[in-house]
Amino acid sequence: MLHLEVGQPSTPAPALARQAAAEALSGDVLGYTTANGIAPLRARIARHYAERHHLDIDPGRAVLTAGASGGFVLAFLAAFERGERVAVTEPGYPCYRNTLLAFERLPVGVPVGADTRFQPTPALLDAAAAHHGPLRGLVVASPSNPTGSALRPGELAELAAWCRERSVRLVSDEIYHGISYGEPPPTALSVDGDAIVLNSFSKYFSMTGWRLGWMVLPPALVGPVDRLAANLFICPAVLSQHAALAALEAGEELDGHVARHGRNRRIVLDGLAAAGLVDVAPADGAFYAYADVSHLTDDSAAAAGGWRSWGGGHAGHRLRPGAGPPFRPVLLRRGHRRSPRGHGAAAAVGGRPPQPSRRLLSPGRVGQRPSMDRCHGSPPPPQRKAGPSRWRSPRL
Repeated sequence: MLHLEVGQPSTPAPALARQAAAEALSGDVLGYTTANGIAPLRARIARHYAERHHLDIDPGRAVLTAGASGGFVLAFLAAFERGERVAVTEPGYPCYRNTLLAFERLPVGVPVGADTRFQPTPALLDAAAAHHGPLRGLVVASPSNPTGSALRPGELAELAAWCRERSVRLVSDEIYHGISYGEPPPTALSVDGDAIVLNSFSKYFSMTGWRLGWMVLPPALVGPVDRLAANLFICPAVLSQHAALAALEAGEELDGHVARHGRNRRIVLDGLAAAGLVDVAPADGAFYAYADVSHLTDDSAAAAGGWRSWGGGHAGHRLRPGAGPPFRPVLLRRGHRRSPRGHGAAAAVGGRPPQPSRRLLSPGRVGQRPSMDRCHGSPPPPQRKAGPSRWRSPRL
């Protein structure tokens, strides 16, 4: 089985990380740490930004989280109030929308395409704000899931300026930093000191199952996030923190993994071109290839299902691509819009794009639990009787 739908590298955690974990298991109690993580790791993350981006980051602004996913929970709760609108791209990682909806923040879909290299622009954001109302946040991902496109320095600076002029909080998902095949993408911290930046030890560091990420926060959010983290998570996984501290010294091994991803990327792109799939999003980084298959089908999920039975002329070979529609519009008002044609299929070079869903994503009526696309192909949750919402944003 050739798995092209799983968003993780096929390589293990670096040897230094595994050695550090073994030593911690044999010689450390591994009790609770502070909610924001151990001080040596936070200091090393600050040094990471000095080495990679030539930035002087206060270690007190670095916060360890339960993967980048746990970071988004904390960021969205601390930065936005109930009912505030946050822009997310379509296509994009559906868990941004799902997490926002779970806490009654309103995701605003910003359709992006080949003309903008699958990234938002100030003009697109102006259009979204004009249609839906004022925005309070913008989530960008560079390199992105599922397209692999990355923001160039000038493009990121324009978005940061747009946010600054309108008091919009910039949230930058940089989980795929380190996995790029040309000019490394800049961090949002280089253009906006008040941006919320999220990263993780999952992708470049090959530690997906260790569930450890980090954030760099503006000073005003450090206290609120610390209090939220202490209540929601107590502390990040302690064994993973010790391993991650060693992983930050494993650059040579990890860069070798990236070179391998690059070779796989070339095989996939050449193979797609040979199959007639030449309209592919810029695979600047990460390990995704997002191909337009609208000239072959108007249902990418069904097409992917057919490809899964591909034998390639060799007995026993099976293929599992990822598939997804062009991420239906998020409905913030009454009424339904028809999804545009042009479904895409994403093949991960050892990665997992969002899984398809046939449901529209909508906050629903007031007091009704919103429906949400499933992030990782899990079965749908059981239906529960709707009731009044009791959520109130904390004053932290």
